[in-house]
Amino acid sequence: MAESEINPTAAALLGLLHEGPMTGGQLMAAAERRLAPYWSMTRSQVYRELPVLAEQGYVRLGKPGPRSSQPYAITASGKRTFSRWLAEFPGRDTIRNPVALRVAFGPLHSATQLRNLYATANEYHTEALAAVREQVKNAKKEGQTFDASALEFAVAYHKAALSWLKSVPAPVAK
Repeated sequence: MAESEINPTAAALLGLLHEGPMTGGQLMAAAERRLAPYWSMTRSQVYRELPVLAEQGYVRLGKPGPRSSQPYAITASGKRTFSRWLAEFPGRDTIRNPVALRVAFGPLHSATQLRNLYATANEYHTEALAAVREQVKNAKKEGQTFDASALEFAVAYHKAALSWLKSVPAPVAK
């Protein structure tokens, strides 16, 4: 963590809070809606980061709502910190693909396991590609050009994964 002293999950929450105050559940829904095709966040990460952001003075707590839901709003300090984070070098990508990891150990699989792995991955990427293309279309329709551009990354990723799946070694019976 460089100058801003926040991690990417905290930064994503601050970025989402620029839209207005939200509870943890609302932040999770916004992250799922806007970021999920290219950036994953878990509910536990969101709820772990919010008290830290409040302690650092980057968000403030609002009045509790129904079922003790706690809205958070970004502070001026949080906006400055988010701006510093935006200006920092983003670091290197970390690639962690569970299918590629399993393919690396292909000879240890049965032919059936590999066929199932490939079929499941192909189905997932085909469905995800269709879904994210729809998101891109909607973002463009709503004039959200930056959201659409970020979502295009997910389109390219799923296309690349489908292309790669066509080239994986065929299962060999043991």
